[in-house]
Amino acid sequence: MNPSAPATIALVAGYRPDGEAIMERLSVDPVTDAKSADEYRLLKSPGFLRGLAAGDRIRFPARNEAGYELLKRSGNLSIRVLRKDDLDAVAQVLSPELELLDGSLDLQTLRLLVYSIHVSIGFQTLEILLDRVVGQFPGTVWYYGNVYDPADGVTPLDWWQEFLAPV
Repeated sequence: MNPSAPATIALVAGYRPDGEAIMERLSVDPVTDAKSADEYRLLKSPGFLRGLAAGDRIRFPARNEAGYELLKRSGNLSIRVLRKDDLDAVAQVLSPELELLDGSLDLQTLRLLVYSIHVSIGFQTLEILLDRVVGQFPGTVWYYGNVYDPADGVTPLDWWQEFLAPV
């Protein structure tokens, strides 16, 4: 693998009812100053894999159920916007507003948008914006991709405390 070129790795995002793994391909950059050759930085937040966001550093492969080890968080939040109908109109309104806050649209499909934005923008600011925009489009919902424990979906991970603590 060329250390200066982006790479793609596949991680298990979940399992089908029959037990077959659902894989998600993630764009990564090999970490050139890493202690080993198996460290990567995520270039974009994943669409389905919980607990990770753009900029996070991981070790892959790893000998655990997830297949990777989270080494260092970037401070980015992963935000997923979903809708049964086409999301183009939502993206046209939401993307420019998040870009003004230094957020980025990492993935757009017909029914899924994935954004990354640094936690320092503040949960309240972000949630007010998301609720306002998503509220304009019936049937649209948004979720954090890396704020709650993937095991139960409700326990806050609290990783952001180190990024929000006064210096």
